[in-house]
Amino acid sequence: MRHFTVHHDGVEIPVTRGGRGRPVVLCPGLNSTQADLRELTELLRRDHDVVTFDLRGHGLASAADRYTFEAFAGDLAAVLAEPKLDLDAAPVLVGYSLGADLAVHHASEHPGGVAGLILIDGANPVPEPFITEDVLPEFRAMWEDMATRQEAERGTARQVLLTAQEILDLNVEIDAVRSGILERYRKIDRPISMIMSTSMAGDGDEGHAPRLNRNWRAGVERLVREQPRIATFWLDADHRLVFTHAPEIVRIIRSAAGAVGRATP
Repeated sequence: MRHFTVHHDGVEIPVTRGGRGRPVVLCPGLNSTQADLRELTELLRRDHDVVTFDLRGHGLASAADRYTFEAFAGDLAAVLAEPKLDLDAAPVLVGYSLGADLAVHHASEHPGGVAGLILIDGANPVPEPFITEDVLPEFRAMWEDMATRQEAERGTARQVLLTAQEILDLNVEIDAVRSGILERYRKIDRPISMIMSTSMAGDGDEGHAPRLNRNWRAGVERLVREQPRIATFWLDADHRLVFTHAPEIVRIIRSAAGAVGRATP
């Protein structure tokens, strides 16, 4: 196991590398850290050379003066460009939630820089934005509660330093990013697999969950209609699937990553 720090844009990004096999770089999502993804990472390391890191303001990474999609994308690019990484081959880039969107944007801007993409419950070209006026109060209350609970994690490997307002602003920005993400997919000639949750917003029949879940599925169906080469896997789970279904996700990643070397774009 190796640990080192990437210095980028005034931020210190902690990186961990371990395991043997095809290189895999795991990009976490908003409000998730290396420590949170430990089960997924340890299972992957049985068959892969796995690189994990914390995004700015998350885990053991330092705080930053801005938390934007562009800034997080810069964190991922800095890790992949770090000379100390010294990978034997182009990695399979695995992204969770926001990390999936970052992976798609990176791959579209760096042709040949990755061997393939595995996207977990993110990078979805949904027909409608998630943050609309009718759900805004509910989401704002949820993130305010989350920010309060996260104060107990300050100083630990699971800390998240973003405020509720910063999380809200970033989610609004992600909606805008996803409105144009189909164009990004068109620029990628690497194999892509998606692992998606059937109940992204929860499995309740009341409130906004049913509509949000339909919107989530409609986005994937829209993408696959345009890009039928993309392999899609659905798990009976909500958006926390990386924490609740790690073994199933790893089996899919092993299969998809193994196929990367045999695939012809």
